Amino acid sequence: MLSIQQHSLGLAFKVHVQPGASRNQVLGVHGDALKLKLTAPPVEGKANKACIEFLAEALGLPKAGIEIVSGHSSRKKNIRITCSANQTPLLRKRLEELSAG
Repeated sequence: MLSIQQHSLGLAFKVHVQPGASRNQVLGVHGDALKLKLTAPPVEGKANKACIEFLAEALGLPKAGIEIVSGHSSRKKNIRITCSANQTPLLRKRLEELSAG
């Protein structure tokens, strides 16, 4: 089950990234993290950039509102979304929908 935490500026959750895939997609949940397949290779921060772009598009947020707070060189990353209190329930619901596949 995807673990989504509330923080003072929005939401936080984990992703498990599989870089170098044939297409970008959400595969469901891997442990407590959202599993993502990304076409970008895991070099020079390309997969991290692709992760932020993919999540921004999937959640309807600007890229500036999504940050990788840890795990920059790992497949498992901690993500922080900065959003208003009004957006939090909708984003939580969208994350849960994505994790369901």
